[in-house]
Amino acid sequence: MQTRAFKYVSPLFLYVLAWLAFTGKGWLTWTPMLYAWVLMPAIELFIKPDEKNLSEAEEELAKKDRLYDYLLYGIVLLQFAALFYFLISMKTTGLLWWETAGRIGSMGLLCGTFGINVAHELGHRVKTYEQVFAKSLLLTSLYMHFFIEHNKGHHKHVATPKDPSSARYNEPVFSFYFRTIIFSYLSAWKIANAEMKKKGLPVMHWKNEMLQAQIIQLVFVAGIFFVFGWLVTVYFLMAATIGFLLLETVNYIEHYGLQRQQRVDGHYERTMPQHSWNSNHILGRLMLLN
Repeated sequence: MQTRAFKYVSPLFLYVLAWLAFTGKGWLTWTPMLYAWVLMPAIELFIKPDEKNLSEAEEELAKKDRLYDYLLYGIVLLQFAALFYFLISMKTTGLLWWETAGRIGSMGLLCGTFGINVAHELGHRVKTYEQVFAKSLLLTSLYMHFFIEHNKGHHKHVATPKDPSSARYNEPVFSFYFRTIIFSYLSAWKIANAEMKKKGLPVMHWKNEMLQAQIIQLVFVAGIFFVFGWLVTVYFLMAATIGFLLLETVNYIEHYGLQRQQRVDGHYERTMPQHSWNSNHILGRLMLLN
């Protein structure tokens, strides 16, 4: 099992390339994108997809193996270290516009893979500190509302017209971006407000998770602004945007055109594996710590 877990260290190669992008110039600033979007897909053309999943026994062993957890926890620290160094690197003078774009894209790629992807996994955990880790990672893409909407909205309404994260059949991806970003955010507020009402508390109470998220994100951006200046803040906002657009692109593909059948009583059928499109490509799954 230790050997099996070791293969999940392979995504760190993308992390190393990102640091190379932050320290180098020229085409080196684009190495993470070339690796993720050119090299890996090209190699997978020659590797047979693997449709196997862990057996129930293997899955139970994996759950008990803390090495998997430590890998995820370590990524939280690595993500913030990368973000800090990215912000410092963007103060470098003499960068050409396409070198600047390369560094922004590299950070955005980390926000989408190391940030939101690992946050998604930790967000499903029940331990408080793991959920804090998840929210912290989402902070790097300014997408903390994903923790609320995904767990309490998307999982309930996936593959139905009520889910803003499920793409309709024939829906263009850019239309989907507009719809899912706005309505997922509003849905998170609706869920958080409803929880406050259940507790007999006012909506704008400090315990409201969405209110907490907005304050934390505003303070975070303000901190970047005061320490690094307005231009670097714009670069960060661009990288964060790339991060959550990568998430929404995955959402677009994962549930595109799929619909759960509605029963006579108005409820929808149980969510099943056929209600999402999944990838069996080995390298891509490893790179996303699947």
